[in-house]
Amino acid sequence: MHEDQQFLENLVKALVDHPDDVKIDRTVDEMGVLLTLDVNAEDMGKIIGRSGNTAKAIRTLLRVVGMKNDARVNLKINEPEGGRPAPDSASASDATSEAVAESAAEEVATESTPVNLDQAIDDLKI
Repeated sequence: MHEDQQFLENLVKALVDHPDDVKIDRTVDEMGVLLTLDVNAEDMGKIIGRSGNTAKAIRTLLRVVGMKNDARVNLKINEPEGGRPAPDSASASDATSEAVAESAAEEVATESTPVNLDQAIDDLKI
């Protein structure tokens, strides 16, 4: 097993509740090394983390391992069966949460709509 694949396996197995379900495939092409990660559906949240921060950190660490071996290493996290529902099979609760999100977005859009060009330019300055 290659060093980058072994590193990812050890890291992920330490994070998840179902380490026996961790599966990593390694492919090499002209773009570099692609590690494809499959985990138990219950462990996806632990791998992704809040706002994707855990996944970003794992990808950063893999880039460091790749630099050590003069390779570009990328990570693809496969969504397990039974993960998020398909967009066409939205339930009533999904429709309700979408409606709430849309109304909140409309409120924000109307509150922050610039009145003139000067206000729009001021809004862009952070």
